[in-house]
Order: sequence, then C-alpha cells, then structure tokens
Amino acid sequence: MSRSRLWGPLAPLVLAVAALVFGFDQTNKWWMLFIYNISERQPVEITSFLELVLVWNKGVSYGLFSGHQQGFLIAMALVISVLLWVWASRSENRLGAWAFGLIIGGALSNALDRAVHGAVADFFHFHLGRFSWYVFNIADVAIVAGVALLLYESLMDRGAGARRGNA
Repeated sequence: MSRSRLWGPLAPLVLAVAALVFGFDQTNKWWMLFIYNISERQPVEITSFLELVLVWNKGVSYGLFSGHQQGFLIAMALVISVLLWVWASRSENRLGAWAFGLIIGGALSNALDRAVHGAVADFFHFHLGRFSWYVFNIADVAIVAGVALLLYESLMDRGAGARRGNA
C-alpha cells in the first residue's frame, strides 16, 4: 500500500485521539487495580445507580465470545484496528477522524488487557432497581461513542446527499 493510503490529512488527529483514549483507559485501569485496589474494596457505591466493581471479561461486548482464546480476540482487535486505520486515513472530516480514533484507542487498550491479564478489566456497573447493565470500562465507552459518531456521520451524509438529489 502506498503511503497516501495509510496516512491521510486527518491521520494525526486519529492517532492523537486513539493515544488519548488508550492512555486514559490504561491509566484508569492501573489506578483502579493497583492504587485504589478495587478487588479488596468492591462493590463501591458511587450513587444509588452506579457502583464500582471489578469484573474480568474474557469475552467481548456483553461477554460474547467468552469461550474463545484470548489470542484470537487480540488478533481480531489488531486486524480490526488496522482496517479502521486504513478507512480512517481516507476520512475527510474531523467527526469521522474522532470516531475512528475513539474506536481504535479503545480496541487497542482492551487488547493490551487481554495480552497482559488474560481478560479485560471492567469497573463501572449501572443498575436501577432490578435492572442491571453490563459492567464496562472507559475503552468500552470510547468504542460505543466512536460507533455512534460513525453512524451519525453516515446518516448525515446520506441526508445531505438526498437534499442534493443524490439519494
């Protein structure tokens, strides 16, 4: 592949956002595990609907694929990150660059957890009455936000095309 296909005008923004997400998530995990020592304090009630707990997730989102080997999930995260990077290098707007950076940074941070710990460390647990949401981490939030931004961008581009008569 040529360099222009792997480094577009917004590549520095994608890289910066990915590095920030990766660094913020890994710093939070390190602090929760080794400084705050969440494993000995849990559960820690923050509000009536949010608590801090430690859950080691061997799967992906919502525990899916938990039966797979961590090496497979690491390889999958790396391949997806490379494919997203190629797509991001062709991005022409800042919203898309932010979205790709959020997803790549989150995916690589969770992949590092798998490589180092054999599972992903999740800490945040929302619940309300009998309703309980899955336990997640900052990387997961970044990935979901990035996907939401890509969907928003896609819908806005489609809407702009329809207004121009290019449906």
